[in-house]
Amino acid sequence: MSYIDKDGTKQEPIVIHRSSIGAIERTLAFLIEHYAGALPVWLMPVQVTVLPIGKDHKKYAKEIGLSLREAGIRVEVNDADESVGKKIRESELQKIPYILVIGDKEVKSKSISVRQRGKGDLGKMKLKKFISGVCDKIKNKK
Repeated sequence: MSYIDKDGTKQEPIVIHRSSIGAIERTLAFLIEHYAGALPVWLMPVQVTVLPIGKDHKKYAKEIGLSLREAGIRVEVNDADESVGKKIRESELQKIPYILVIGDKEVKSKSISVRQRGKGDLGKMKLKKFISGVCDKIKNKK
């Protein structure tokens, strides 16, 4: 590209472009489009959602939420008075990587029932093991 200046000489134009605000938004838009909204666990705003089945399970669900938060995991406890199926569906639509369902069996055995996005039900496991696995994925950006 070139132009002729007022002296009649051929010049190459120089353009200085600065877009500090738009760069972050474009990068984020690219990532959301690339992953179709299902960002990797380390990048998701909410990494885990905890769903108590009934009123009797809310206390244990909040304890789990606190333990996850203390481990540096971004978590929400959905203790709304709705059916578990509806809460699971909402979490899946939000593409949350891990859903922890808490019922009588989990409270009694001090464990959690884990569902992973794209893999479904992983079954029951101890909270420490789950935290270790999620923290590893976050640390290694998997």
